[in-house]
Amino acid sequence: MPPNGLDVVRLHPPDDGPGDGPRFTQMELLPDHALMVWQLRARLPGLGEVPLLHAPPLAEAPALLAGGPPDRTGNNAFKVGGAFLLPFANRIRGAFSPADRALRTTIAGRPLRLFANGGGQREGAEQYAIHGLILGRPVDAWERADTAQSAAVRATLRAGDFGGCWLSDTRVDFHMALRADAVDLRLTATNAGHEPLPMGMGWHPYFALPSGVREQARIRIPARTRMAVNDYDEVLPTGELLPVAGTPYDFSGPRGAPLGELYLDDCFTDLAKTPQGATVVEVLDPQAGYGLRVFSSSPQISAVQTFAPPDRPFVVLEPQFNWADPFGALWREPAGKGMVVLAPGASVDYCVRLELFTPAAR
Repeated sequence: MPPNGLDVVRLHPPDDGPGDGPRFTQMELLPDHALMVWQLRARLPGLGEVPLLHAPPLAEAPALLAGGPPDRTGNNAFKVGGAFLLPFANRIRGAFSPADRALRTTIAGRPLRLFANGGGQREGAEQYAIHGLILGRPVDAWERADTAQSAAVRATLRAGDFGGCWLSDTRVDFHMALRADAVDLRLTATNAGHEPLPMGMGWHPYFALPSGVREQARIRIPARTRMAVNDYDEVLPTGELLPVAGTPYDFSGPRGAPLGELYLDDCFTDLAKTPQGATVVEVLDPQAGYGLRVFSSSPQISAVQTFAPPDRPFVVLEPQFNWADPFGALWREPAGKGMVVLAPGASVDYCVRLELFTPAAR
């Protein structure tokens, strides 16, 4: 552990990869914050080694992630890098108590009390729980798991019932592997308790745009609809699904579509998947000759949340199981939209693979 007290795992691929194409060179993981990916680096033709995630230098991480009263739930972990979200992604609504920021809500028919760690910024805006319950939690144990092909780490987080905030005991097993040609991230959530366990999972990566020119950058999301929201302050779903065809939000073409000046804080649904049931989204920066493919093999992924302000050179693409406000009555279906319900002893995997490509060479 370094002198600043922040536990860091650095992975480097065992070989430099074939040819002169793009290749991954390093990944930094933080066991103190549920093994979040702080930074991912790659060597790109003509650019040298560049950071692929929007995050400050690692030396600034201890101050940003210090926790305490200003950030008691680890919210700053989902403002940079790539934090993992569990046992729910996105927002959960309920009855808010300003005195202690408690949120009384109902999950799978049971009353629960969460901490409202998110909400709109304008006066009187609704407050809610957001992005799960492991943002500030350290893993219980981790070890290197290198092979001849990859640098890798395994870790375990025994979350219990998240301090009484969820319905059954949970164990989370992590396996992260880095090769020159791919990054594999796998989380396995297991119901270690005796009650049915609703489980939503996601990843919150801030993908940097190496050129820094946001207008020409493109994203590809093979979705047919997006969730309508009340506004971009609270960002709460209305229950209406809007077709994207013929609108500025249609990123489903073979090369996606440019971001231009469009503000995004939108959740895309009705995903077109591969014949094997995978979800594939892409970030393309033509000016930098850079492309990144996010391949999610987990069939349970039902939504892709985006966040891309026009004045920032990054785009967030979050493949996730559950929808915003998954237990809200607005979805007119059995409660728990997109959540996986695990019987005692059952498990579910959340898997993401990252691959580099050169757009002009496709």
